[in-house]
Amino acid sequence: MAMSSTSVLSPQQLESWHDDGFLVIEQALSPEACEQLRRQALMLVDSFEPAENATVFDTNDQSHAADDYFLSSGDKIRFFLEDGALDDSARLTRPKAQSINKIGHAMHDLDDVFASFSRQDPLGQICTDIGFSDPLLLQSMYIFKSPEIGGEVSWHTDHTFLWTEPQSVVGMWVAIDDATVDNGCMWAVPGGHLEPPRFRFRRDGRGGTTMEELSSEPWNTDSAVPIEAEQGTLVLLHGTLPHGSGPNTSDKSRHAYTVHVIEAGADYPDDNWLQRPTSLPLSGFQTA
Repeated sequence: MAMSSTSVLSPQQLESWHDDGFLVIEQALSPEACEQLRRQALMLVDSFEPAENATVFDTNDQSHAADDYFLSSGDKIRFFLEDGALDDSARLTRPKAQSINKIGHAMHDLDDVFASFSRQDPLGQICTDIGFSDPLLLQSMYIFKSPEIGGEVSWHTDHTFLWTEPQSVVGMWVAIDDATVDNGCMWAVPGGHLEPPRFRFRRDGRGGTTMEELSSEPWNTDSAVPIEAEQGTLVLLHGTLPHGSGPNTSDKSRHAYTVHVIEAGADYPDDNWLQRPTSLPLSGFQTA
């Protein structure tokens, strides 16, 4: 899909983006497109057999990061469970679709519905508007944040996990459900993207991973604000913006879809946890 030459973002939106490190764009995607993505995600979950691969994803406990099922998922469609989704006998404690934390990390390349959604206008043009020269779609995640079990996502920056030199990663987060404070919406620190990175997550060369501390100074989250978003809202997240979300203790789901984009000309180190084989190279928004 060729990108339009017409800017999507206004000067005021671009100023907000540069000042805050995030931008909320309401009604960017249609409710129909969001519901189609939800249906496709649930169809993918139907084919998942938890007994074969029961990897729990927890940002407070990175034990999954030494799991080959996780580390080899850069060119796969894989399923990660919520903490608490399994009992002591490794059986699901609730219905399968309510036990999933997320699906990742290559739906945008391997699934036609996700690929079409990820590469639609105006997403490509928005990348151009914020300064990308040749954006590449690096990873995708469908996040479930199910009622009563959807876990906390601790404060982090995307650059920590998807490192490029120079920094180029931008998250494009879409609300599939309305996201509110009650059901675990994101929070962010306005202007926090202007501070240096605190950590870098990478492969350790021994088959596992390590979180390298670059600075012991904590983020000042006193100024954090909630990012409440109605269905179809697009939220742009700068790679060095501190953000996170609380658990979903409500009775309403908070599904979302995220694509992370990097600049083709930036260096993507070989020790980044997410790697793609030459058989599935990264691609951009233009399709044949």
